[in-house]
Amino acid sequence: MRILMLGRGVIASVYGQAFEQAGHDVVHHVRPGRTAEYREPLAMDVLDGRRGPVGRRTCTTYRPRLRETSEPDDGVDLVVLSVGHHQLQEAAAFLAPRIGDATVVVLGNVWDELATAVAPIPVEQVVFGFPGAGGGFGADGTLHGAVLRSITLGAAVTPSDRRGAEARAAFRQAGFTLRDEGDIRGWLLLHFVLDAGMFSQALATGGLMNMVGDRRALREAFRTARELLPVIEARGVDLARHRTAVMPTRFPGVTGAALGLATVVVPMARATLAAHGDPHAAEPRAVLRDVTRTARASGIATPRLDRALHGH
Repeated sequence: MRILMLGRGVIASVYGQAFEQAGHDVVHHVRPGRTAEYREPLAMDVLDGRRGPVGRRTCTTYRPRLRETSEPDDGVDLVVLSVGHHQLQEAAAFLAPRIGDATVVVLGNVWDELATAVAPIPVEQVVFGFPGAGGGFGADGTLHGAVLRSITLGAAVTPSDRRGAEARAAFRQAGFTLRDEGDIRGWLLLHFVLDAGMFSQALATGGLMNMVGDRRALREAFRTARELLPVIEARGVDLARHRTAVMPTRFPGVTGAALGLATVVVPMARATLAAHGDPHAAEPRAVLRDVTRTARASGIATPRLDRALHGH
């Protein structure tokens, strides 16, 4: 399968390498002029959840094939797009005239209605999901991160057998297990407010990495997320359908304590938080801004989130 990864960031590099190792033909589309800026090969220090129940640290190098142009006749079968939700519409508009009929996998937070978020790419052409990976680049260019064994995928509308099958096959062949989500819209909106809870608390602690082992901070994050559930209920999300994902907000103290312990003793849990740095970066700021704006438009009070944003 010929796979196009948009960019050469953390998510694109981690999954791009996994696809290439599985025998796929992988190329990375980067902005004009960026090819010369990247240091190759890319050194990767990744805790890999596909390698045992608690993951295994792997130190490898990856030499991604970079290109600065893409055209519909390139023969791409699958496009993987993972950007901040505030960049998604711009990225979709860029890709639409360049990818033909390729299946598009969008990995990451989405807050707009799904069809709007990916326009002008037809939503029927898209499979949505969330990456089980994160990390950052060190001063020497090394990618430090972690990747879980599982990944969540779903579709805004019932995709053709080809769309769903292509997306699932690519990840399975690369050693990942798939969780198929029937209500991907609701799942993504719920994940968004859970992230908002975590990011709001990260403002107080100086970053998610500083929440490793901090039971109180994690408890407060889930309490803030609970405050935000009415925001997505107002958008038609059936929380009962996602009761397992909602559970941490129902019992924030217990969940915070359990997750706090897990981030200390479980390498994968620790690496997942430690992979995130500056809470003032563009994506956390955009998550907090957009959920606050929607809450206000719906007339829903969010005092905990407001206090976190204003530092009191």
